[in-house]
Amino acid sequence: MGEPRTLADRPDDVRRTAESLAKGMDRAVLAFPLTPFDADGDLDLGALRAYLDHQLAAEPGAVFAACGTGEFFSLAPADYEAVVRTTVEHVAGRAPVVAGAGYGSRLAAEYARTAERAGADAVLLLPPYLVRGPQDGLVAHTRAVAAATRLPVIAYQRDQVAFTPESLRALAAVPNVIGLKDGHGDLDRMQRLVRAVPEDFLFFNGVPTAELQARAYSATGIPAYSSAVHAFAPEIATAFFRAHASGDTAAVDRLLDGFYIPWVRLRDQGTGYAVALVKAAARMRADVIGADVGPVRAPLAEPAPDHLAEAERLLAAGLDLAAR
Repeated sequence: MGEPRTLADRPDDVRRTAESLAKGMDRAVLAFPLTPFDADGDLDLGALRAYLDHQLAAEPGAVFAACGTGEFFSLAPADYEAVVRTTVEHVAGRAPVVAGAGYGSRLAAEYARTAERAGADAVLLLPPYLVRGPQDGLVAHTRAVAAATRLPVIAYQRDQVAFTPESLRALAAVPNVIGLKDGHGDLDRMQRLVRAVPEDFLFFNGVPTAELQARAYSATGIPAYSSAVHAFAPEIATAFFRAHASGDTAAVDRLLDGFYIPWVRLRDQGTGYAVALVKAAARMRADVIGADVGPVRAPLAEPAPDHLAEAERLLAAGLDLAAR
């Protein structure tokens, strides 16, 4: 299987991208943009460009296009390529662009090749659709997708995918597998995973509303995290990141108590709200963002009216706290 690789042991282009991502993770939150649709549910690339401008103004550490928050699961192949290509062209080197890829090995490999063709810097390999595979199957799946592209690949564990330290060591030996996004929040497992691979292997906290566990992850040596809140209120996400990074516990506590904890409580009241509520909140800020991101695509559905009213109230409270 080979020994896990440090960045120095990786191909030059993979090493450069990994180093760029590591620098981005150190300095800012990771952005997972929404995918705008028009009133008919069709892809709206003009809105995507305007929306990306608002995201980039907050200077995120990296931009993860067409991933979970971007409704990868609802994008046709042509939509996917258009989203990734437009994002790469519009970001224009201001941050690394990582594209989602998923489903079974053959289809995920096709998405990875499309991402490479569209100019992405790396691939986030989303969990396989539906099935629960054994560890050797998960390793083989990740290797197959990595073999299909020259791009660096970040594995993503959540739901039915959870790597053992032995499996992650095997993946860290693959020349272009450079990191892991964790969506489980199992800190005992994460401690063991971090210690199983070289110290420059990339990790980041990707649990829903990752800010709630940012302190705990930092204690395991994983300070980097993605933020769904950045998708509709980068002001709040950036304020939290800076407070957390600087050790301003009073500001962190204010944002947790006044926004993040009530937001999670609201998010948990509806199915699919991890995306649908985020997109609704972005629509509330269309004038500020400079674009209407439109509706979600089925099978997601719009939040209930009373939940939208509460989201609007919490958004105002969060923005007020972020401005202090």
